Amino acid sequence: MTSKVAGTGLGERQLNGPQTSGREYQNLSQPEHVMVHEFNVRVPMRDGETLLADVYRPQEPGYYPVLVSASPYPRQIQDVGAPMGFIEAGASDYFVPRGYVHVIANLRGTGGSTGTFGFFDQQERHDMYDLVEWAAIQDWSDGNVGMLGISYFAMTQLEAAVENPPHLRAIMPIAVSPDLYEAASHHGLVSTGFLSPFLAMVGITSGASDRLWRSDLVAAARHLLNTPRLHKKFAHMNGEAAITVLKGLMRLPYETHPWDDLWRDTVVKHPLRDEWWDERNLLPLLHRVKVPTYLGCDWQNVPLHLPGTFTSLDALTACPEVRVAMLGDYGLTWPWESLHVEALAWYDHWLKGRDTGILKGPKVRYVLPGADGWRCSDQWPPPEVSILEWTLRADGGLAPVVDGAADQAEGSGVDVGREFMVLGAGLNRTKASKSDPPTSLAWTSEPLNEALDLSGGVELELIASATAADTAWIATLFDVDQSGAAEPITAGYLRASLRAVDEEASQPGAPVLACRTAQAVPIGEALTYRIPLVSNAPRFVAGNRIRIVLTSDDQPSETTAMMGFRHASVGTSSVNTVYPTSRLLLSVAPVGD
Repeated sequence: MTSKVAGTGLGERQLNGPQTSGREYQNLSQPEHVMVHEFNVRVPMRDGETLLADVYRPQEPGYYPVLVSASPYPRQIQDVGAPMGFIEAGASDYFVPRGYVHVIANLRGTGGSTGTFGFFDQQERHDMYDLVEWAAIQDWSDGNVGMLGISYFAMTQLEAAVENPPHLRAIMPIAVSPDLYEAASHHGLVSTGFLSPFLAMVGITSGASDRLWRSDLVAAARHLLNTPRLHKKFAHMNGEAAITVLKGLMRLPYETHPWDDLWRDTVVKHPLRDEWWDERNLLPLLHRVKVPTYLGCDWQNVPLHLPGTFTSLDALTACPEVRVAMLGDYGLTWPWESLHVEALAWYDHWLKGRDTGILKGPKVRYVLPGADGWRCSDQWPPPEVSILEWTLRADGGLAPVVDGAADQAEGSGVDVGREFMVLGAGLNRTKASKSDPPTSLAWTSEPLNEALDLSGGVELELIASATAADTAWIATLFDVDQSGAAEPITAGYLRASLRAVDEEASQPGAPVLACRTAQAVPIGEALTYRIPLVSNAPRFVAGNRIRIVLTSDDQPSETTAMMGFRHASVGTSSVNTVYPTSRLLLSVAPVGD
């Protein structure tokens, strides 16, 4: 039993992060209940397996709407307050005092739940249906169920929604990845900087029991981590810090099955899109979703959840109501506590029937880093967006294309290419040579005469050749301020052998790469590669420069591995040549106040 209440009010445990999308709400539920809990509640699945759940509910007998959170992460420590990338279920001490039941469950094969973890497979979707329906018929439930949590907790929300459990009323999958291939393999470049520590971490934590998670040691950590002064510091923990924690955990022992099996499946056995990945792709199923859905992400989450936010938005074609909130710096930190007021307004509307004002205004609200306030649009990208084209000059300049003509200044001839080199392992070389080509190339614009608002897709139309039958293209877009400091904005990835584009589904700035067949690169032949960079929305202020950096291996990189997420090397040694017929396409909106 606990009487503590989280929130933004006087005397409440203060939540980190932005709490709304810039709006003020009315008629929100107030903290009127004392929270009690039931641990290790068994939830039966249709095939006889059992999920374990912790239930946090108001002490007062009655019927309440339910918020379900489900993941492979330890349910026992979702309230511990640690700045770790798996404390993402949301703050029970915010929602329960305001009249909700919060059910936090472990997926099968994790946290004491029986069965075998399937990593976003069809069985997991069936389990989410069963979990929602179980929550709806408990003696503390009023039959109205929503779901809560970011990242994997958001993925299980979409898993439930595509199965259409009758009592699911609304979801809020913030920072979601509906397609596991999109999250794990960036157009053929495996995101091992994330995937390897993630699977190891889940394997390690799944083997621990209540003896650890409910121990005096963890209780002491919970007390320390939730002290106001320390807790406030976690409001500025970023993704790279989370990866550092995960890598530290990788050294601990864990059972090899199924975690190492899943690692081989994702990293080694299935390099192309195939039936294994298709089972773990919800995008073709999202037309089934019939409940109101609130999406969102932070603009910095380029290598993991940001792409899935927009692919989900496009695929929710039958959803009766969709809302989107795109956040700026530190919009999503750990433990996840941001947008809780927004979530309360959302669920008070759909689960309690209160008029909170959550549906007022355009459906997309977004922060534009570099500008003040929130922007609004009824669609993404905004309808007023136009494509601004830049040429990658042979002298390293990035110049706008005016009336279809590129800047033909000295050094920009179409036959003059720029070279960089990537090396595979095992070359038995004592040291690099001073005569080696660089390991990356950069193109930088002149200082901007006026501000430029990027609002949507980015594409690099790369004309390049290689001296190997396969290589990688890793492109990172930077905002360079007047002191010369460069901030990464977004990135795009492509394994050269997986360059085939689904022309029927593609559009300017957003080619759809099939990734189902591999084609050897004709050695020395210039080819066109359409490389989509993840949609984004910063303001480049007047006087700053735009820079695009291209490399073929981000393992040694300190600047091109966004959030510290590095990719497995293709392994070939190649001299890659980029020609100045290459273009950078930016979706640009008129600069507003």
